[in-house]
Amino acid sequence: MSKLTTAAKRALLGRPFRSDSLGHTLLPKRIALPVFASDAMSSVAYAPEEIFLMLSVAGISAYLYAPWVGLAVAFVMAVVVASYRQNVHAYPSGGGDYEVATTNLGPDAGLTVGSALLVDYVLTVAVSTAAAASNVGSAIPFVATHKVLFAVVAIATLTAINLRGVRESGTAFAFPTYAFLIGMFGMLGWGLFRIFVLGDELRAESADFGLIPEGEHLYGLAFVFLIARSFSSGCAALTGVEAISNGVPAFRKPKSRNAATTLLMLGTLAIVLLMGIIILAQKIGVVYANDTANLTGAPDDYHQKTLIAQLAETVFHGFPLGFFYITAVTALILVLAANTAFNGFPVLGSILAQDRYLPRQLHTRGDRLAFSNGILFLSGAAIAFVVLFGAEVTKLIQLYIVGVFVSFVLSQTGMLRHWTRLLRTETEPRQRARMKRSRMINTIGLSATGTVLVIVLITKFFAGAYIAICTMIAIFIVMKLIRRHYDSVARELDEHEWDGVLPSRSHSIVLVSRLHLPTRRALAYARATRPDTLEAITVNVDEDDTRALVREWENSDITVPLKVIESPYREITKPVLDYVKRVRKNAPRDVVTVFIPEYVVGHWWEQVLHNQSALRLKGRLLFEPGVMVTSVPWQLSSSARAKAPGVVNAPGAVRRGYGDRT
Repeated sequence: MSKLTTAAKRALLGRPFRSDSLGHTLLPKRIALPVFASDAMSSVAYAPEEIFLMLSVAGISAYLYAPWVGLAVAFVMAVVVASYRQNVHAYPSGGGDYEVATTNLGPDAGLTVGSALLVDYVLTVAVSTAAAASNVGSAIPFVATHKVLFAVVAIATLTAINLRGVRESGTAFAFPTYAFLIGMFGMLGWGLFRIFVLGDELRAESADFGLIPEGEHLYGLAFVFLIARSFSSGCAALTGVEAISNGVPAFRKPKSRNAATTLLMLGTLAIVLLMGIIILAQKIGVVYANDTANLTGAPDDYHQKTLIAQLAETVFHGFPLGFFYITAVTALILVLAANTAFNGFPVLGSILAQDRYLPRQLHTRGDRLAFSNGILFLSGAAIAFVVLFGAEVTKLIQLYIVGVFVSFVLSQTGMLRHWTRLLRTETEPRQRARMKRSRMINTIGLSATGTVLVIVLITKFFAGAYIAICTMIAIFIVMKLIRRHYDSVARELDEHEWDGVLPSRSHSIVLVSRLHLPTRRALAYARATRPDTLEAITVNVDEDDTRALVREWENSDITVPLKVIESPYREITKPVLDYVKRVRKNAPRDVVTVFIPEYVVGHWWEQVLHNQSALRLKGRLLFEPGVMVTSVPWQLSSSARAKAPGVVNAPGAVRRGYGDRT
């Protein structure tokens, strides 16, 4: 790696961490809360909005059901939080839902959970950044018209921060998360205080607008379906709850207890914020529509602000600083909420890679002890979804919560089997009572999440959820194929013992383009290996150059014979391959070693100018059985700087515990 590239990498990521410093990156609860809980807490910025948006189809009168829908969502969240507190105690290794399902329901169930969570993490990043773009767009019109650009820049920024390591990203995100909580509780507390205590009549900017229903005269099953769809959209508030069970290893000891405490804090904060926003929005008369054309009484140039922006503008009327503060911290927490996925996705990817369901590159940590390859893969996939769906929250959220509820259901099913299995052997009364209580909690969790999953599939399948389901199926199949490949390679390498038979003779071939110092070194090295047969070959691409080489070779002190291979089509690779194959065919028990002189250069642009033929030859010769390829380097003067003492970072050195060395 060049000094320029190394310097750029260090400027972006910082100095590498030793493997034995991993313990110093573990998170206390005060930092773990913003790292893992920001997604669930920030989802209250768009989950209530989606509830009102779905109810608006039936007109303003349907808003009366918003608090009841919110209570149903809050109940499910409380059940899920209580259920996952059992998970983190029972399975603290960080496998989360994947480990629970695999251990108790089998590999296919675990792989289903893994594929569902991978999709959900990607959509978490896409939805959070898209929602942030919408909130910023409420205050800055330029962002409203360039939401995709904003979301892509936000994802790139998060990627850079997370590549620096989980502890640094947690410290960076702690202040914005707590600033969001202070702002939201301040806004809700002040607004509700003014309404219920001071008796102020607060009216949102949209309170006097009318709303043209998209569906006329919704009765019976149609209205029930609408309520169910509103409920399923509001359940987006539950996303992110599972991230803590996947990130238990990142907590300080005692890991399980700290994770369970953080989970309880997450659930309490999210429920209070969710219900507070819904109640305040209903009290100030917010009217929110999917299409502003359905609003009556609105100005022609009316730009609909987000629900949070309308609340802040109403509560802090006459105090613009409060409005801009809420808008800013909401947008910031939505961007940072994606950090939950940046912590969960790489860990899950590493576990799946360790189980040989994903490429092994996802298993190892980078220089900063973060799973760098997983972070980069997540950011690339999230950017693709943002661009594909135009950073529209309403479109993305239809894909969103299917995956997380699939993992919820399978996880709770696995926990039921877990407790049932333990109860068969446990005899101590106190432990049995604790296990039965935990099993009851997980039973309620299974019932609640299973019901929600059915509602989500019914109400959102044709609205876009089918895309997420198809993606999960595709990922499931790909992971099965990857596992099959790794198993096949393992069998091929392990089943057959080496017979120990040595080749009968050694045939060495030195490739020659010119008679210069690199060629002489290659000849000397080949001779030092004491082969039974040693010869040099050159390909006749240019007749005059070949004749000159032959004359120079004959007049030199070299005793190795030089063979000229004809190439009527001026190719180099194919004539050499054909010659090596003929040698192998004539003596199948011989081993053929091809020596290739190569230049060692000091600049990346020099590499483009040299060694391309050698690279192609090596790539093709590696597929030939019984053929060994040996590169003989010749250091040019520009490579001298590589010999100077300096920082050396061998591949994988940091992961093996070796830091920068001079």
